[in-house]
Amino acid sequence: MSDMHSNTTIDAGCRCSAEEAANPADSVEINPIFARPKEAKAFPKNRIPQTGSLPETAYQVVHDDAMLDGNARLNLATFVGTWMDDYANRLYMEAADKNMIDKDEYPKTAEIETRCWHMLSDLWNDPDTDHAIGTSTIGSSEACMLGGLALKRRWVKARKAAGLPTDKPNLVMSSAVQVCWEKFCNYFDVEPRFVPISEEHKVMDGHDLDKYVDENTIGVVAIMGVTYTGMYEPVQRISEALDRIQERTGLDVHIHVDAASGGMIAPFIQPDLAWDFRVKRVVSISTSGHKYGLVYPGLGWVVWRSTADLPDSLVFKVSYLGGEMPTFALNFSRPGAQVLLQYYMFLRLGFEGYRRVQQASHDVAKYLSSQIGAMDDFTLWNDGSDIPVFAWMLKDKPGRKWNLYDLQDRLRMKGWLVPAYPMPVDLTDVTVQRIVVRNGFSHDLAESFLKDLKACVKYLDGLQAPMPSEARASVFHH
Repeated sequence: MSDMHSNTTIDAGCRCSAEEAANPADSVEINPIFARPKEAKAFPKNRIPQTGSLPETAYQVVHDDAMLDGNARLNLATFVGTWMDDYANRLYMEAADKNMIDKDEYPKTAEIETRCWHMLSDLWNDPDTDHAIGTSTIGSSEACMLGGLALKRRWVKARKAAGLPTDKPNLVMSSAVQVCWEKFCNYFDVEPRFVPISEEHKVMDGHDLDKYVDENTIGVVAIMGVTYTGMYEPVQRISEALDRIQERTGLDVHIHVDAASGGMIAPFIQPDLAWDFRVKRVVSISTSGHKYGLVYPGLGWVVWRSTADLPDSLVFKVSYLGGEMPTFALNFSRPGAQVLLQYYMFLRLGFEGYRRVQQASHDVAKYLSSQIGAMDDFTLWNDGSDIPVFAWMLKDKPGRKWNLYDLQDRLRMKGWLVPAYPMPVDLTDVTVQRIVVRNGFSHDLAESFLKDLKACVKYLDGLQAPMPSEARASVFHH
């Protein structure tokens, strides 16, 4: 074995070219403490090494690179779950090799997937869960794409049946939608119609909806937890506005609810709020299992009210690895482990457990927003009453030498990731800063954050001149 290892390493002790070895930017150097005799001292960054290395060496290189990522516990920008318990981690490792698409090889995982979306159908008050249909996805963005495709196919089928043209479909949504909806419209040739938000109408609430809906509208997207601020769009009021449009024009327009975050908050924290299948115009709902579903990254869900709401043309029956199965997804092979983790969380917490977890996050968000709103420098955009997310603006103050981008940078120096960014079209002159409270962000951590926030503000207030302009740029993307 030692001879084989000796033969697979070159005398120079490096698997990089001479040019790469001479330029540290082109190679990954191995710490001498971890390098083995006659083993490479560096690897090329952008080229597969000519020969391999010991597993512990490769592990150390990757481990050391990953250590430079931010501290997930201090990341107040992401909605995505970053922690699960030891039993979940054990299950994750046991299921890491399961391919969700191969329902013939992993029939029990496929059955568990079906149980999960049936549970969601019930959670979202589908009046007939036996006739609902759903699927897991790689994330809520794929789930949104499938929801949008179903709306488009239904619209196309109805238009063709009536002998009407189908070349100008449009989708109506808020200007504050997550970027996946812009991608959907781009990829699938649908005109996006953005209803602008304003300080008077902070979310799409049905106001002026008739200016955007016409015979070519395939549907309306309502958001339960706007990415920019965390606010709910009032699905019931949007539906009532569509009722009035139908009374006047005869147009029957359906709603897809993008509940990436709110779908796993509202049922537990605001159970009386009608936003789901209790609203008759809602035909499909998507959510993210890896956000407030409390699962590791890589899981979304979409559920349709009934099989009639998912066009048959979107369902493929494929022969794969020994069996025939229906599939309606944009991805093919994908991990099955996250589906099992979602089922684990449903069993582990139950309804009451989810309620306690989400209520704890909600309480922290409300406390944080009240403390930040009481500071002289800030005005709240919202207070975290919907999902546990809120945003604030900077008050006008003569002579101030800093802005929210400067505060973002100061907080980052203390390890906190708290993004500042401009609001969407028609409000781009308004800059906000946002906090996402997730499971694990405790009252103690909130107190630590507030202490650091006040220290950063005090430092910035003491500036005699503005911060360098290069620091005033948001690196945040929705």
